Amino acid sequence: MALLDRMLRIIRASLNSLISQAEDPEKILEQAVDDMQQDLIHMRQAVAQAIATQKRTERQASQAQAAAEQWYRRAQLALSAGDDNLARDALTRRKSHQVTVTTMNAQLSQQAELVSKLKEELRTLEQKISEAKTKKNLYIARANSAKASMKINEMLGNVGTSSALSAFEKMEDKVMELEARSEAMAELGSNQLDQKFAAIEANDDVEAELAAMKANLIQGTNTPQLPSTQAE
Repeated sequence: MALLDRMLRIIRASLNSLISQAEDPEKILEQAVDDMQQDLIHMRQAVAQAIATQKRTERQASQAQAAAEQWYRRAQLALSAGDDNLARDALTRRKSHQVTVTTMNAQLSQQAELVSKLKEELRTLEQKISEAKTKKNLYIARANSAKASMKINEMLGNVGTSSALSAFEKMEDKVMELEARSEAMAELGSNQLDQKFAAIEANDDVEAELAAMKANLIQGTNTPQLPSTQAE
């Protein structure tokens, strides 16, 4: 799992670097998943290369085994022909191919173990990528929700000092001032009206007194008499 752990450390380092730059969370997560996808491609290529090497070693071991068997048959043939030296040379060649077979088999054992580990790490990485995609969508949704909430809170926080509300407050003051002026003018108009009626009423009294005086003159009363007053 060393290779997978190394890849995950690289991914985490890249993710931390992006976060430190205060980039958009959605872009960070998208980039992290893209990096993991690239690592997955490299991992699959490594597994494919390991399997190809294993197959090539198997073919080489099989060829060496076939050559060893062939030289053994030749040694038998030379020995049957009474040529011990030729039989000895054939057995020597056979021995060389047998060493090759032994070496190849040891390599095959190591390669089989490596391929098994790489396949396991590949499955683990595929699973982690699947989980990362699911978490990415969840985190993006949470990030968008958080950003929307922050925006709303910011708007609400700025409402008290916003120019729009200030304009409404100024307009309210103007309306109240106009209402006060209207009430004052109405009250002033009412007083003026009362004064006019009082003047009319006073003029009526004067006219009545003047008419009374004229009536007295017509009746022959030469001396105008003051109107009687009642003691209070």
